[in-house]
Amino acid sequence: MKKFIELGYGNTWWLRTEFEHADGSEFEMKGIVGNIKPISLYMRIWLGKTVWVCDSKEGFKRRKKSRKATKVILGIVSEV
Repeated sequence: MKKFIELGYGNTWWLRTEFEHADGSEFEMKGIVGNIKPISLYMRIWLGKTVWVCDSKEGFKRRKKSRKATKVILGIVSEV
């Protein structure tokens, strides 16, 4: 399971922790939950159906999504 700590505009809360299971299911909680053991840092910009991600471990990625949104997020990928 991975943990994502995110700060920014467009999510349910300005600061949240999202937990993602290996099967793809996920849940989120308000604020920072638990210890932080960083794996990588990232910035995500989502405009319309296009998402740009700049990740310190995986580099730059661009993806298309089926729904439209506007988000600007700074995040940390952490071990659980």
